[in-house]
Amino acid sequence: MPDIYLIMLIILAGLAITDLVVGVSNDAVNFLNSAIGSKAINFKTIMIIASVGIAFGALSSSGMMEVARKGIFIPSQFDFSEVMIIFMAVMITDVLLLDFFNTMGLPTSTTVSIVFELLGAAVCMSLIKISQVGEESFLDLGKYIESDKALQIIMGILLSVVIAFTIGALVQFISRLMLTFDYRKRPAFFAGIFGGLSLTSLFYFIIVKGLKGADLGMVGELIATTSVSKIITISAIFWTLFSFVYVILLKKDIYKLIIIMGTFGLAMAFAGNDLVNFIGVPIGAYQAYEYAITQPGDVSGVAMDFLGNKLPSNKWLLVVAGVIMVATLWFSSKAQAVVKTSVDLARQDTGTERFKANALSRFLVRYSLRAAEGIQAILPEKTSNYISSRFEKVAELDVVPKHEDKPAFDYVRASVNLMVAAILISVATSYKLPLSTTYVTFMVAMGTSLADRAWGTESAVYRIAGVINVIGGWFFTAFSAFTAAAIMAYLIYITNNYAIFPLIILAVLLLYRSYLAHKKSVTKIKETDELKKAESKTIQGIIHESSDNVSMVFKRSKRIYNNTLEGLMSQDLSVLKSSKKESNKLGEEIDDLRNNIFYFIKNLDEQNLGASKFYIEVLGHLQDMTQSLDLITKNSTRHISNNHKSLKFNQMKDLKEVITEVSQILRKAEQTFKNKEFSSLDEIIRSKRELLALVDAKIDRQVKRTKDDEQSPKNTTLYFSLLLETRDLIETTMQVVEEYYIQYDKKVDLE
Repeated sequence: MPDIYLIMLIILAGLAITDLVVGVSNDAVNFLNSAIGSKAINFKTIMIIASVGIAFGALSSSGMMEVARKGIFIPSQFDFSEVMIIFMAVMITDVLLLDFFNTMGLPTSTTVSIVFELLGAAVCMSLIKISQVGEESFLDLGKYIESDKALQIIMGILLSVVIAFTIGALVQFISRLMLTFDYRKRPAFFAGIFGGLSLTSLFYFIIVKGLKGADLGMVGELIATTSVSKIITISAIFWTLFSFVYVILLKKDIYKLIIIMGTFGLAMAFAGNDLVNFIGVPIGAYQAYEYAITQPGDVSGVAMDFLGNKLPSNKWLLVVAGVIMVATLWFSSKAQAVVKTSVDLARQDTGTERFKANALSRFLVRYSLRAAEGIQAILPEKTSNYISSRFEKVAELDVVPKHEDKPAFDYVRASVNLMVAAILISVATSYKLPLSTTYVTFMVAMGTSLADRAWGTESAVYRIAGVINVIGGWFFTAFSAFTAAAIMAYLIYITNNYAIFPLIILAVLLLYRSYLAHKKSVTKIKETDELKKAESKTIQGIIHESSDNVSMVFKRSKRIYNNTLEGLMSQDLSVLKSSKKESNKLGEEIDDLRNNIFYFIKNLDEQNLGASKFYIEVLGHLQDMTQSLDLITKNSTRHISNNHKSLKFNQMKDLKEVITEVSQILRKAEQTFKNKEFSSLDEIIRSKRELLALVDAKIDRQVKRTKDDEQSPKNTTLYFSLLLETRDLIETTMQVVEEYYIQYDKKVDLE
């Protein structure tokens, strides 16, 4: 049956390419976040540097390929057919799992995925073999699995979380003590020292350690034979002198150079360490196939002792893989979606938090603050004051409302992030340990941000909640990878390999659906009338600028209100859920605007502080509108989800009349604010009494119906809540209109 294995090999090659694309989309966050977060260099330059680093790193990953081939299971205990089942199950699972996390915009670990997939598939095949041998039991699993090596890898991955966080925090603390936040005004001597240490570390651990594992002929041999102390001594002298010349004589920014070299080094370390996650399994399958077809007899029964040997890597396969990785980095839209989580959680400034606080994050913050107070009490006052003075933030010349466009952190923290992460990853790579680059880079960034006091009382509870969520996602990855790969292996085995074809079709369909969903979400984001933060400094400027926001809120409120009630009357749960989601999004955007009030007020001129009261009140009314919409959508969705009785004919008839009138007034208000025709606002205000009277009449009619013949308490409760929230919606809409009309009227009087 060599034909089926050739087909499997072709499928594995296709999966390898897909895995490279999906994996790089996920792992781009690892080497892009520091450069992007600091804004030291423009995005195009970052991509070029990272691309070159990936190309070099791909050539240095040959030694890591052994992990996929023999690092988790013992090849000699399996025959060719069983090894191919393991490899096929791993690759199908890996592609689907990584694409799922990418689509969700969450950074996961490709290393954790591949390790636990190999472990899951290998354990499944081992248990099958044990069940076929009468005298063996579950306790004999150690004969098939490299338990010591697997445990070492898993412990290394888990310990990397603690080590990366601790070292990142320690190095950042020392760096900030030396350089402070006002690092550009520190003597050039300190920048030279910092640059010498950083560049020496990056040079040795990235260039030397990285290339040492590569098959580069004389260059690799020269690096391998040169003593460690000699390399460190020479490179330290060279880079320190270089840094002093660069800073003092050339007057250049050494921190930007560190970020450039660090991005290159981290991209190189990523490719050197993580390329095994994407193509290690297919290359192992190819080598197994090459060996099996040269052996006499049935190829499916050929023992795989051969895979336990040290095998040469194919340079051309590594080059091709590097090219695919670089192309993915440039053209994948998903790659950029994953970066935001890491940058947001590490940023120096407060702002909109992506994660909600939970009980564990509150507990950790509360007791961390108490621990900090205890340490503060123990330290001598002079020492405490000195440390605090080194962490004082530099006063900004002005606070710009568009604070999300500012760097998330400064060059010093970006340099430490890159330096520490690159060192840790490169050390692990040199010892052929598949350390998780995601774990390391993320936890280093979290450690440096903690040491930098970026997690203040304003944001700590949210940042920690975010870290908990991300780490929880990693553990979920491990569990999912192990379970899914084991199931895949079992299905392929019991169907004599024929399950591969429906599984591949399923994978293709799911990937295509994921692609369409991602494309649709990107298009929807582009088309959505998102609210914009205020930038004007005068009340007239605020009126003119914020009218676009008000117009958008009216437009989206009309759509949410109409769709919700129409969905309720038609009992269409999908429409109701969509409206509920849209209502939540509108509420979040208005909350973001309210969170921006601090920056808005800071940016106002002294003579225009009155504009802040107007803007705050308008946002308050808009928030009240979204709260009414939220209750309408929530109550309607819950009513249909619980399969309660539908609205009666007379109720629907009355409700449609209300919908028509409310929609007309919202549409008119939307157009008025869109065209900035504030002189016609009085017409809208005059319709307020008629609208409220209509709703009151419908409430009275429902009271009479309830008294006479209504028999459904749930139905009655829902209907009253809809009418009462509609009344509140009308009143808050009119309050917004009245605020603008009053200010417009004042302007006319002044003129």
